Amino acid sequence: MFLYNLVIYLYGIVIKLASINKLKAKQWVNGRKDWRAQLSHKISKLNADKTIWVHCSSYGEFEQGRPLIEAIKKKHSHYKIVLSFFSPSGYEVFKDWSGADVICYLPLDTKKNAKDFIDIVKPKASIFIKYEFWLNFLFELQKQAIPTYLVSAVFKPHHPFFKWYGGIFRKSLKTFNTLFIQDETSSELLKQIGLKNYEVCGDTRFDRVIEVKNNFEELPFIKEFCLDNKVIVAGSTWQGDEELLIEAFKILNLPNLKLIIVPHNIEEKNISRLTKLLSKNELTYNLYSEQKSKNNPQVLVVDAMGLLSKIYHYASVTYVGGGLDDGIHNCLEPAVYFKPVVFYGNDYHKFNEAVELIEIGAAKNISSSSQLAMAVLNYLNNKIEVKETETKLKMYFEKKSGTTKRVLEILNLNE
Repeated sequence: MFLYNLVIYLYGIVIKLASINKLKAKQWVNGRKDWRAQLSHKISKLNADKTIWVHCSSYGEFEQGRPLIEAIKKKHSHYKIVLSFFSPSGYEVFKDWSGADVICYLPLDTKKNAKDFIDIVKPKASIFIKYEFWLNFLFELQKQAIPTYLVSAVFKPHHPFFKWYGGIFRKSLKTFNTLFIQDETSSELLKQIGLKNYEVCGDTRFDRVIEVKNNFEELPFIKEFCLDNKVIVAGSTWQGDEELLIEAFKILNLPNLKLIIVPHNIEEKNISRLTKLLSKNELTYNLYSEQKSKNNPQVLVVDAMGLLSKIYHYASVTYVGGGLDDGIHNCLEPAVYFKPVVFYGNDYHKFNEAVELIEIGAAKNISSSSQLAMAVLNYLNNKIEVKETETKLKMYFEKKSGTTKRVLEILNLNE
């Protein structure tokens, strides 16, 4: 634990230094100032003796945990939900979400912070989503005999649990009452290290994206931009993705083709970089925030949060970003609309849904702008393949739905 605690301590210092000129780091630091007093005040106002603590790292993990939180609130309304985030990418977007009773940042994972946080919240149960293994918190929960669960987890051979140096992390897995895992591969890995406290239940994200699709509402400005044109919707893009997309768009050079770019980072500096790139390539564009149509522009840059899962509805072909940077983002959001999916990178094997979409023939993996242009052109012209893709995706989502219900039954929160 000494090395782990040292790394956590150094991480805290690095974040504080970065907060001088990095917005997210500043939000991370400011959001945790005087956290004990703020959290105590929020908890005291609940006046509840049954509280469940749910922790999500960021935006993506929240979308994964959201169906379960909503199901708990619906079935067990006597419980209050305390929702914590590690990253500003999650907290700043969902800090006012009405589905939880208290929303806060998770303090840095020190032994004292963990004890104080748990003593204030006093959860009857704690739920971590997917990849959250904060050792001091987990060992304190175990010490206080608080039932703890990990939901929609995926384990891969490269994870530290399966390395010679991963003893302390293997120990942390034993603090969970149940590990709700996504697949049989994870099951085999856990068996190899002698664990039995798991259930193969699938991924709650399927329930979430199905819910979003079923509750779809039109976005008038997006609809107006698309009209009767063919549209590429590129979601969660980074700089490398955007450069690739623009090159492919210029190669295609189709008069009835439009491009919607939804950047992962919508800070002003990044949007300015992107619009300069579009201008440099002589592409006309509009910003979503302006809500003004400018002479039928070729490109729409969506500089707003929370719209991507709806915008995919308007796509002819979708591109999911992240493959050139920290990893492919959520492929399920476009796939649930039965849209063809394209993404970049050889590291897609780390993401179950990306692998599965490739296997059923509903997605293409590309490694250049010319390959991206060919993939888009194929989907635009091959109506038979697109229809087959729709059929495959419909069957895929029917098979994968229902994880939330299975997890809730095993949790047995009435006890």
